[in-house]
Amino acid sequence: MAHAFLSADWFTALDALVAGAGDLKIPPAMMAVELDITVVSPAGETAASLKDGVFARGHRGAPTRLRLSEALARKVFVEADTAAGIQAFLAGEMTAEGDLAKLVAMQMEEPSEPQKQLAKRIAAMTA
Repeated sequence: MAHAFLSADWFTALDALVAGAGDLKIPPAMMAVELDITVVSPAGETAASLKDGVFARGHRGAPTRLRLSEALARKVFVEADTAAGIQAFLAGEMTAEGDLAKLVAMQMEEPSEPQKQLAKRIAAMTA
């Protein structure tokens, strides 16, 4: 069943997928990043976070903050298009504040095979 991106149902389904994924073998540079993410859409803002390599609902007081559009968030966090994130940052379409060194290091990492498989399942359940 597909769920609207960033809806309460989507986050619930995401949590279930992550819980059932087992050891994701997340690279250390990805594990080191903590982000508070604000996704902006015509319907308003959605607070999310990234900690220990896992995307979740709500802010957690992370040292680094991102602000980006819903379309860009979908590309980066659902389609796993890290190049889109880098291009958007350089073009000023995404803002970042705080500890950017870890964010840059994370962008240089290749996701593990279990992460890639989880990303495919997330994309399949996202409307």
